[in-house]
Amino acid sequence: MSVVKIVCCLLLMCHLSEGKRSKGNRAENCITESSDSEALRVKEPYVSSSDFSLFLGDDDTCTLDPLQLHTLTSCGFNSSNPLIIITHGWSVDGIMENWVNMLAQVLKTHLGDINVIITDWMSLACQHYPKAAQSTRTIGKDIAHLLQVLQQEYQYPLRKAHLIGYSLGAHISGFAGSYLEGPEKIGRITGLDPAGPFFEGMSPTDRLSPDDAEFVDAIHTFTRERMGLSVGIKQDVAHYDFYPNGGHFQPGCELTHILKQIAHHGVLDLQQTVKCAHERAVRLFMDSILNKDKQSKGYRCSNSEAFDKGLCLDCRKNRCNTLGYYIKKVRTGTPKRLFLKTGGQMPYKLYHYQFRIQFINQMADIEPSLTIFLTGTKDESGELTFTPESIAGNTSFSFLVALERDLGELMMLRMRWERSDMLKTTWSDMLNIILWGVQEEKPWLSVGRISVKSGETQERTFFCAMANDGQHIEKSQDKDFVRCQEQTPKLHRRKHN
Repeated sequence: MSVVKIVCCLLLMCHLSEGKRSKGNRAENCITESSDSEALRVKEPYVSSSDFSLFLGDDDTCTLDPLQLHTLTSCGFNSSNPLIIITHGWSVDGIMENWVNMLAQVLKTHLGDINVIITDWMSLACQHYPKAAQSTRTIGKDIAHLLQVLQQEYQYPLRKAHLIGYSLGAHISGFAGSYLEGPEKIGRITGLDPAGPFFEGMSPTDRLSPDDAEFVDAIHTFTRERMGLSVGIKQDVAHYDFYPNGGHFQPGCELTHILKQIAHHGVLDLQQTVKCAHERAVRLFMDSILNKDKQSKGYRCSNSEAFDKGLCLDCRKNRCNTLGYYIKKVRTGTPKRLFLKTGGQMPYKLYHYQFRIQFINQMADIEPSLTIFLTGTKDESGELTFTPESIAGNTSFSFLVALERDLGELMMLRMRWERSDMLKTTWSDMLNIILWGVQEEKPWLSVGRISVKSGETQERTFFCAMANDGQHIEKSQDKDFVRCQEQTPKLHRRKHN
């Protein structure tokens, strides 16, 4: 147990750090805390503390200087094309992380004619975290100044700019938007797991907020607290805030997986491994571009607990949206929290199904262990095991299932009441015979109509027990349900894209 506690402490120390790097070293890139030049540069509003480079493809970049306009022309900046600015987060060693170039390459390769600029603020990002967090306004001002130059010299419209920031970079992007004066705003800001410490609970002017751009979206992937600290911010910061898998933690990032990675690759791989959940937001965003045919969809819900119960799978009135680059940019008065399930590796998309089972005239209070098999025109679900809360009287039970495969049009459902409590039941039967000389009637369930709704298609299918089979189901018995005969198009939800 003590080993686990030590590992958890190491996780906490490393979660906010950047992982595997591509080039550079701390001695060259990182200004020490006592540096006089840092304080001077922060105070100078138009002497940039950041380095900007135009991404040309592969590992090729061209350094930009907003004060030297010829660098924009010579590097190949095209004012006719959209602009995306990528901003990294906090760093421990002052070395740029691999995902920055990976994301830039994905954008250039799959989006065609586009300007991709990388913000390098390593000189301040590699300070102690509180110092780096304090510097986010300075870097935001640097980006705002770059955009102002593009406005003035190229008449570049801000609505064509899209800022993508990871961790502290998300708040930097927000500050950049807030520093721009005038009626026109940045077109879009995407926050990839915006940092939590020093920003959680702050006012909208002190963090990323919906006011910073025409449209703001955020993906929260690591909001689980450790010792009172959440790496990613938990509160709403955008028009649409996505919380994959509740936003707490991510599949494939569990402690057991981390320990296996350390066993195979050594402690040196710890830093890359432990930040798995925090960086998952970046991976999900890239996945939305790389696997355009498998877009993940989030659904508006009050919290992850209600979502897991299958209470929120509706797309009416903008209650659902697409996670990632191809999100529908619909501005609303109040922020929307959207939840979804994802897999542990790319492509991350899972297919959501909402089950509602009606139990009728249940006299005894029971908690059955049930297994469902769902069959569609494209595939089968395999075993789906669940245990409803105490069932008595007439009641309905709902839950959510996320599958890796699209089942197509749903055709049949099979339910089985597992004998997981067989020993307990056998002893109860024997006791009744010994004491009263009689055996109790076998427990049974009476199942009414079952509805299954697909989140992706918004189609709801109703299943009824086969007419010659009855509604009763006993332990160890399979019961088949087919599409109800009275099912009409009116019972289906309209399909939403």
